[in-house]
Amino acid sequence: MSAARANWRTPAVVLVCGCLIGLISFGPRAGLGFFLTPMSASLGWGRDVFALALGLQMLLWGVGQPFAGGLADRFGAVPVLCISAILYAIGLAAMAYSTTPLMLHLTAGVIIGFALAGCSFTLVIGAFGKLLPESWRSLGFGAGTAAGSFGQFLFSPISVALIDGVGWQHTLLIFSAVVLTILPLALALATPKTPAGQTGPAAPPQAFGAALGEAFWHRSYVLLVIGFFTCGFQIFFIAIHLPAYLVDRGLPAEVGGWALAMIGLFNIFGSIMAGYLGNRMPKRYILAAIYFARSLAILIFIMLPPSAVTTLVFSAVIGFLWLSTVPPTSGLVALMFGTKWLTMLFGFAFFSHQIGGFLGVWLGGVLFERTGSYDVIWWVSIILGIASAVINLPIVERPVARPATAPA
Repeated sequence: MSAARANWRTPAVVLVCGCLIGLISFGPRAGLGFFLTPMSASLGWGRDVFALALGLQMLLWGVGQPFAGGLADRFGAVPVLCISAILYAIGLAAMAYSTTPLMLHLTAGVIIGFALAGCSFTLVIGAFGKLLPESWRSLGFGAGTAAGSFGQFLFSPISVALIDGVGWQHTLLIFSAVVLTILPLALALATPKTPAGQTGPAAPPQAFGAALGEAFWHRSYVLLVIGFFTCGFQIFFIAIHLPAYLVDRGLPAEVGGWALAMIGLFNIFGSIMAGYLGNRMPKRYILAAIYFARSLAILIFIMLPPSAVTTLVFSAVIGFLWLSTVPPTSGLVALMFGTKWLTMLFGFAFFSHQIGGFLGVWLGGVLFERTGSYDVIWWVSIILGIASAVINLPIVERPVARPATAPA
């Protein structure tokens, strides 16, 4: 009977429930940029206050990610997802009643940041690595990432509509209730004693510290982690500051909403395509092409005069490249080190990503307040994209060499 109960967790069920978790967790977070203007105006804050809160969120999301990943690898994804979803809901609800910068930094920054570390699509990707057969894995990584993007596509216009209709405070309370639906969905990601995704030759049991030491002495892993910094810098700067940038250039606020929705929509295709290609060509080439293409798209966008058409075209292009870095990055980690500590090791790469996100969001706000323009950050994004394209090219795509062990 217990085996029959376990059989309901088929690869298709795991994939669908994991994708729904990614959608629900990333959607409200992706819509937080729309709260910058109404909250700042209502409470009399500069943009740097809100930018610092979301910058802290990015940073603490990254800080917590390796620990959340290690706990999920050790004890399973379900308890980590459930506790983090409850914390996420508390943070959103408390954010609605933040009346001082310190309260905003605590709720939007600290609480939501740590909560996202334990219930975002990165935990889902780690669970997919363990639960999905190897033939499903790369596509699963792409689908899990794409689900987060669909959440962005879905919640961006919803955020704008709800803020206009019921106000920013009630919108945050609605989002708080929505994220609690993660709790029942998480049950599908319970990890069995022998994960379906665990394939390949037998490996000796590896402790937490040994896995860390092996990874950080591995040159290709270090290059991968460094390159992932740029992804966070670029996408979080755009996600948080693009709507305000467009308003500053004379475009209506609705264009910003549809721009982020367009990014989310096209990243669905980009993430799935990156996952598909990850089984068919070197992943380092996919990453290098993505980073270089992002820099080119940003350069063209800031050189053109502002309009709704150019904004939506840019959003479609940058959306296709948005989180399409995640499937090849997580795929490289799984290829090099296996799936036992996949969530934790990808978590450290994601920590680098979030440091970049923190700097992109925070410096965007600080430099805008000092210069009245986002020009410097746009150019930094271009330079970083070119650098990361070069950094990823020397990565060696093969499993790490480990001493052979006698069969049990």
